[in-house]
Amino acid sequence: MKLGFNLLLWTGFVDDAQRATIEALKAAGYDGIEVPLFSGTVAHYQDLGTFSKGLGLGSTAVTVLPEGASCIDESPAVRTAALDHIKWAIDCAAALNASLLAGPFHQPLGVFSGQGPTAAEFDRCVGVHQEAARYAAAAGVSLSVEPLNRFECYFLNTADQASALVKAVNAPGYGYLYDTFHFNIEENDLADAAARTIGAINHVHISENTRGAPGDGHIGFSKVIGQLVASGYDGWLTVEAFGSALPDLAAATRIWRPLFETPEDVYQTALTTMKDALMATR
Repeated sequence: MKLGFNLLLWTGFVDDAQRATIEALKAAGYDGIEVPLFSGTVAHYQDLGTFSKGLGLGSTAVTVLPEGASCIDESPAVRTAALDHIKWAIDCAAALNASLLAGPFHQPLGVFSGQGPTAAEFDRCVGVHQEAARYAAAAGVSLSVEPLNRFECYFLNTADQASALVKAVNAPGYGYLYDTFHFNIEENDLADAAARTIGAINHVHISENTRGAPGDGHIGFSKVIGQLVASGYDGWLTVEAFGSALPDLAAATRIWRPLFETPEDVYQTALTTMKDALMATR
């Protein structure tokens, strides 16, 4: 297993101001970072990739679809906009030396139809993601589509829905992101969801029920990580936590109160939680 940390705890755009933070994560014992790709240029992420690689850190990346871009929309132009955004993110991820691009790149956040996903929407998403997966494979980047809870999207919410999408896309390097926060809402048994769909999982987010420090809430990380190990998963365990210090990120993640004392508390607590769970499997 490789242990990573998502830099969204500090910012939605990683630049030179976060270099000391990245160095601190390396010193703490993390194997890599996860970089948000919401804006910026390929050249910018190439510089960041050179810096993180020089520290001996691996990397993954995460993106979301902007307004007016959706893989499930009936409009070809809107689906093309989604594919174009995913391709841009793949280019940035490749420049970053990221092995994988993750995120809910199926529909924009917070957009609802008033009903569940339709068969036509599923087919449209499959078509866009098959093209995206071919592009990513050529760039040497894996794709990991992320199901979110029902309050953030309606198209992809559960492990079984995500597994079905992965099987339909049927492309090398294409899988889904298992996130403990979202599945704490959507799944009756987190470990069972992992075991049931393990063949489709190619990335994992370790996120507490509050979205604060993993290990401070009620999610049973030992059981989840134990099941992942037992099922043969050997990829990234990447911490995703959010705070209230940055207004834009706090609004996007609905964090209205402090969830921890300092960011250092989050990454140290999370590291201990993950290492203890992995040690228990040996």
